[in-house]
Amino acid sequence: MSEVETQRGTLSFRNVRKQYEVKGQTLQVLDGINLDIRPGEFVSIVGTSGCGKSTLLRLVIGLEDEYQGDILVDGQRIRGTSLERGIVFQEHRLFPWLTVEQNVAVALENSALSGAQKKRAIDEHLRLVGLESFAQAYPHQLSGGMSQRVAIARGLVNRPKILLLDEPLGALDALTRANLQQELQRIWRSEGITMILVTHDVDEAVFLGDRVVIMEPRPGRIKRIVPVDVPHPRTRYSAALDRIKEDILREFSQVPEAALVEEPVHQARDLVFAW
Repeated sequence: MSEVETQRGTLSFRNVRKQYEVKGQTLQVLDGINLDIRPGEFVSIVGTSGCGKSTLLRLVIGLEDEYQGDILVDGQRIRGTSLERGIVFQEHRLFPWLTVEQNVAVALENSALSGAQKKRAIDEHLRLVGLESFAQAYPHQLSGGMSQRVAIARGLVNRPKILLLDEPLGALDALTRANLQQELQRIWRSEGITMILVTHDVDEAVFLGDRVVIMEPRPGRIKRIVPVDVPHPRTRYSAALDRIKEDILREFSQVPEAALVEEPVHQARDLVFAW
């Protein structure tokens, strides 16, 4: 549970089902998803490829609205994208011709804040991710980990109710990834917002999450929800975390061949970003 109490950011899934038409046939991707996420909670979602994890995030961010059931934020059905829901992708997607400061500012283009308020928000969030001295740097001057910090600052600068993390550390080397996991834990505790992480890394899911949602493959259903009752801040050298990780890994010891079928891939040009 976050140190900063908040009532904003309750997310509820009510019998959510989603399918695609692929070569004239119906591909059921999600089937009967029911889940309540508390305000300020950090929830990790794990599962094999094709279980619908990323599709679930697309629905929450509002990139798709053709589905059955309801997805509610603070009791209101999601309709389209919103500044109240931010997202960070595996690729940082920074604009190479813009500085760090300008890349974060992109997220504020549709904000009602004044110019001075936007500048304060950008400065504050660059400090939050430890990049205040790199405000005038360009993406090619940053490491991969620093670029992801910029993406996280951009996702947070509008102070969303919910931040979605779609494999945000998946492309980084092991040491940088471990360091950024620590940073994500610190940022989440500082900001007190609801965070939802999709990851293939069970270590990462357990280290960061209050709960780990295990998805079973096609059609995607929630197989099990595992609480991680270890106080924050956490260290990696925890026997309790190791036991939870081993328990979750046992769920993946036998994966049926059908589980390896991938869900449809959407090209970056098809996306409409919340910022």
